[in-house]
Amino acid sequence: MSHLDVALIAIKTGTLLLGSLITFLSLKAYSRTGSRSLRSLGIGFGLVTVGALLAGVGHQFTSLTLAQSVVIESTLTLLGFVVIVYSLYGD
Repeated sequence: MSHLDVALIAIKTGTLLLGSLITFLSLKAYSRTGSRSLRSLGIGFGLVTVGALLAGVGHQFTSLTLAQSVVIESTLTLLGFVVIVYSLYGD
């Protein structure tokens, strides 16, 4: 395992932990307030976080190439950002 692999695993782990925390806090705030915008925000961050998780797992534990894993991550990141933007502008 190269130094870049170790760095990638560390960065993905940090992304997973912080993304999960943001998702949890957003959904907790939604359950307290009932705000649909907070629910959408939590879902958006959840999508971004799941994308990072799937990309890391896909690359490390399956036969997916790094490029395929990045496509999966980028797709879920894009969808997550769409939902986050909706949460900021939608009602």
